[in-house]
Amino acid sequence: MKVGERHYRTIWLNEDRWSVDLIDQRKLPHEFVVVNAQSMADIAVAIRDMWVRGAPLIGVAAAYGVALQMRVDASDASLDEAWERLNETRPTAINLRWALDAMRAYLKPLPPAERADAAYAKAAEIADEDVELNRAIGRNGLEIIREIAARKKPGEKVNILTHCNAGWLATVDYGTATAPIYLAAEAGIPVHVYVDETRPRNQGAFLTAWELAGHGVPHTLIVDNAGGHLMQHGEVDMVIVGTDRTTAQGDVCNKIGTYLKALAAQDNGVPFYVALPSPTIDWTVNDGVKEIPIEERSPDEVSLVAGRDEDGSVRSVRISPEATPAANPAFDVTPARLVTGLITERGVAKASAEGLAKLFPDRAR
Repeated sequence: MKVGERHYRTIWLNEDRWSVDLIDQRKLPHEFVVVNAQSMADIAVAIRDMWVRGAPLIGVAAAYGVALQMRVDASDASLDEAWERLNETRPTAINLRWALDAMRAYLKPLPPAERADAAYAKAAEIADEDVELNRAIGRNGLEIIREIAARKKPGEKVNILTHCNAGWLATVDYGTATAPIYLAAEAGIPVHVYVDETRPRNQGAFLTAWELAGHGVPHTLIVDNAGGHLMQHGEVDMVIVGTDRTTAQGDVCNKIGTYLKALAAQDNGVPFYVALPSPTIDWTVNDGVKEIPIEERSPDEVSLVAGRDEDGSVRSVRISPEATPAANPAFDVTPARLVTGLITERGVAKASAEGLAKLFPDRAR
């Protein structure tokens, strides 16, 4: 994606060809800041503290974290330590473990002297693969938007609601839920996006809105609880969200609040799609509600809100009484029965074991 006149991925090798540059997403939309990670520990902090976020990007960042570790110590013990330390940073997103497993499986058979170069090459391969997967998701989702546009009057916009940020910033490039939207806009299909603010970290307001504005896609920011109202009044043609983990049965774990949007969509006959690359499918899990660990983040994310002051400075302010405790589950699970379809790089699957197995017979158990 472009920022100003320059094309950026969300993560890349520094010009020194060994350290890793990444966009500090905590600073957006008010500042565009690139930070440099020089160690596996730096990457662990970046993932845990959400300098980078989004399941696909977390996986790629972890892969580069392993590469940084192999540069200083390529022993078996060091490789295992990197896997453990990075794996514990975010418990819900399956891409993290998938990328770490891929890195360890690739590096373990190699002599330690060859592991550093091999690790950088493998991390770059995982990053490039993510871009291609997302581009394919965009093409498959574009056909759904085309079909909806064909049923509307000439010039009428296809109104799409999305939750959290499943865009370029959540991946290496293109995004998952946003990829069909960007391709539709480039194809000249009139689209308009309702952007959920996505409390408590406001990834919709801070990140998705910033992306869409930069890409020139018409959009409107709404509070999280406005989506059902808009659906009742026929203002939403479809919902597209991303996912941090999808089960073998088609249950979808995504940012907290996704489940409520799916319920509202079903009640109002609005198609509810989930866009995901196949590494986000956890073939070992069947019941998402019972089996997926839900990350509980700091209560400060609920009690405090960050924003830009009149003097231009960014600061946090408290919105609740000091004595009031806060709970902060970061994700919820949407059962497969509420999902219209799963938009993957291989096509659109029914949200079921059979639907996923049909598209991925080589991976389904």
